[in-house]
Amino acid sequence: MALTDASRPTDITMLTDLYELTMAQGFWENGKQDEQACFTAFYRDHPFGSEYAVMCGSAELADLVENFRFTDEDISYLASLSAPAGGSLFSPSFLNYLRDFRPHVDIDAVPEGELVFPREPMVRVSGSMFECQLLETALLNTIGFETLVATKTARVVAAAKGRPVAEFGLRRAQGPDGGMAVARASYVAGCASTSNVLAGRKYGIPVSGTHAHSWVMTFDSELEAFRAFASSSPKNCTLLIDTYDVREGVENAIVVAKEMEARGERLAGIRIDSGDLAKLSAYVRNRFDEEGLDYVKIVVSNDLDEYTIQSLLNQGAPVDSFGVGTKLATCYDQPALGCVYKLAAHRASADDPWTPVLKLSEQPYKRTIPGIQKVRRYVDETGSPVCDMIYDESYIEGDGTTLVAVNDAALVTSVRDLSYHELLQPVVRDGAAAAPRESIEAARARCKDALDALDPVYKRFLYPQSYMVGMERGLARVRDELVRERMAASSSAIPWKRI
Repeated sequence: MALTDASRPTDITMLTDLYELTMAQGFWENGKQDEQACFTAFYRDHPFGSEYAVMCGSAELADLVENFRFTDEDISYLASLSAPAGGSLFSPSFLNYLRDFRPHVDIDAVPEGELVFPREPMVRVSGSMFECQLLETALLNTIGFETLVATKTARVVAAAKGRPVAEFGLRRAQGPDGGMAVARASYVAGCASTSNVLAGRKYGIPVSGTHAHSWVMTFDSELEAFRAFASSSPKNCTLLIDTYDVREGVENAIVVAKEMEARGERLAGIRIDSGDLAKLSAYVRNRFDEEGLDYVKIVVSNDLDEYTIQSLLNQGAPVDSFGVGTKLATCYDQPALGCVYKLAAHRASADDPWTPVLKLSEQPYKRTIPGIQKVRRYVDETGSPVCDMIYDESYIEGDGTTLVAVNDAALVTSVRDLSYHELLQPVVRDGAAAAPRESIEAARARCKDALDALDPVYKRFLYPQSYMVGMERGLARVRDELVRERMAASSSAIPWKRI
């Protein structure tokens, strides 16, 4: 988990909503704790106006399950809770049951760095209803936020057009754990480095940073400050030149660069953190080039996002790299992915067949998809994704190559001539990791490959083309039948609904 090193791994068990525990007690008291369930986690709407999201957080799910246990301290706290109407919220016998509880779920998930689309399962969890329900909050907390950050990062990195992007958002992130999750997810999605030293140590991410305005303000003059920093960090010397005036700052940086050359050293770069970045970067580039210092790089920061970076480069700003903080770390324009976790099938025991279930709503787009869902990604002859199919092996119709759009039953297409690969991969089996932990570098490489393979029409910032996600025709029929059955049952139970 993206817990800080000061936290205990088992704290994740109590990082939950209270209703998960009250439902668990209800399942146990009604003898339903061993009934089997299958849940899927997915999101409904595109984040940031994007046509895709970058999966992140799934590599941490095995740790979540393996560390999921109630300590004596946890039990004591739960025993202290009072019910609103009086008395203890949890019974002693239920709390004794929790002492020895260990999850034995199976989890399949889309690998980190892969692209995901609305309505399709990002994670599928199967096991007892009791344990599946207890895992909901922590699971959604993990994949929802990291996927959101990774998606935002992918857009920022795309706007930078190959120029390095450093993640500078720790001080503005939503708390220590948020800062850790941001550093990890942004590196998976393409950031070159982070300012977060703890994340660098914990995840093996490159770290970057030099000095702040306070360094310059501590000295009698800017030139003195630059000289002192160059002396202290000659191999990591990027000077922040906008403490007072950028034009004066670049002249002082030129003096220091010449002095460093005389010592056999080189000024790595300068950073501008305010003002008209396009205009100022062009001025600074011109001055360095006039002085034969064309190797000095220009870094800019100051509340950047994909749109400001795109604008800067469209104006021809000679920027070599970007420092992106607040608007990436806080996902400024969309602070939540809206990831949900819904029951899709249940059965009385492991020896019984699965029964597909779905949730209805007066808002049709909130109707869920039933069944033990899997996902196939179909690609063209170049390997570029064309569409995704959600299917259940128990309900395949014909040769299983007819796709019905999730939100438009009239949109039907054949995928017979396309090749595909399965998206959901084993992560946990019987409560333990199904495979060795994957490195963050492998996830990062997968993300790059996935984004490179995606057609640019789906990646543009303005009016991207819609990517088709559909159900295999047999599953679509099952869903339609369940909708009709549930609506008919509701109409019979509440006569006024027939009006």
